[in-house]
Amino acid sequence: MAEPALEWRDFKNRSDVHWARKIWHIITVFAMFLTYQFTSHSVSLIILAIGCALFIPFDLFRLKYPQLNQFAMTILGPLMRKSEVNHLAGTTYLLMGVGVIILFFSKPIVALSLLFLAFADPLASYVGIRYGKDKLMGNKSVQGFLMAFFICFVLSFLFLSGYELFLSRRLIISVLCGFVGALAELVPIAKLDDNLTMPIVSAIGIWAIFQLFGLGL
Repeated sequence: MAEPALEWRDFKNRSDVHWARKIWHIITVFAMFLTYQFTSHSVSLIILAIGCALFIPFDLFRLKYPQLNQFAMTILGPLMRKSEVNHLAGTTYLLMGVGVIILFFSKPIVALSLLFLAFADPLASYVGIRYGKDKLMGNKSVQGFLMAFFICFVLSFLFLSGYELFLSRRLIISVLCGFVGALAELVPIAKLDDNLTMPIVSAIGIWAIFQLFGLGL
C-alpha cells in the first residue's frame, strides 16, 4: 500500500513516550474496570458490545476508504501511532481482548486483568523507553519488566485486601500475580497486538494462581 498522505502530522512511534496515548489508555481502561465492577455482567457485556459495534467497523472501513482514514487521522491523530495509519488501531485489539476475558472468566479475574492492562502496560512502557538500558526481549527491558511486576504486585495486593486472606497468603499470591502481569506485558505472542494478548494472558495466569491456592474467585 502506498504511503499515506498524512505525513504532515507528527505521528508517534512505539519507541516514543506518547503521553497523550498513555493517559487516554489509563483513563479508558480504568473506566472499563469501574463499569465492570459496579454494573452486572450482562450490562457490562452490552456496553462492551455497543463499543465494539461503534468502533471496530469504523476502524475496518477507514482502512478501505482513504478519505475516511484521512478524517479519522485528523480527529484521532494525537492518540494514534504511525504504524496504525494503515493498520487496525490498538483500540480494536483492546476491545477484543476485553471481550474474551469478560466472556470466559469470573468477575475478580476480569477486574484484576483490567487493572493490569490499565496501569502496568503504559507505565512499564514509559520506564522501558526512558530508562530501559538492559534489554530482555526485543525492545522490552529489565527496567520495564520490573516496573510491570511492581505495579501488578501492588494492584494485586490492594485488590485482594477486599477478601478474607491471611497477610502471608495475600503476599504470596500478589507476588505470583505480579510475575504473571509482568510476563504478559513482556512476552510477545506471535505478532499479535499486546492490547489483545495482555488481558487474556493475565486472566489465564491469574485463574491458574487462584486455582492453585483454592480461591473460589
